[in-house]
Amino acid sequence: MYWQDQVSRARGRRRKAQLLQVFEVVQAVFEAHPLTAQLPPEVLVGWQAWAAEHVQTFQRASSAVEGRNGYLSQMHHNHRGLPKRRYKVWSALHNFDCRASDGSTPASRFFRREFPDLFETVLAQIEELPRARKRQSAIALSD
Repeated sequence: MYWQDQVSRARGRRRKAQLLQVFEVVQAVFEAHPLTAQLPPEVLVGWQAWAAEHVQTFQRASSAVEGRNGYLSQMHHNHRGLPKRRYKVWSALHNFDCRASDGSTPASRFFRREFPDLFETVLAQIEELPRARKRQSAIALSD
């Protein structure tokens, strides 16, 4: 449904042809998928209606934090680049959590050994979180 919507929005003959080609490939994969064949027609129509409705409101929210565009948006927003500590965090996330199609991470391929799951390791280090502080306005109202 997303690609169908993008085809209808495309400007320019070449761009529209490219999107139409992608849409046709995606549509063929969708129709050939075993789950699609198992769904009753009325359920499939319902899911397609739901998807069509949600495609209209879809925005790529993650672009502000991902990749080159995320870096540029932060740089322009802050007018001073990114904090040095954030580069270290991004490097750790990339090396130990980004997975290739075979499930390996860049660190496991480089060092030729497996590493424990990054987030499980971090969560194991975190003790019980402290309670939120009471705000002055909440204290004044409760008196």
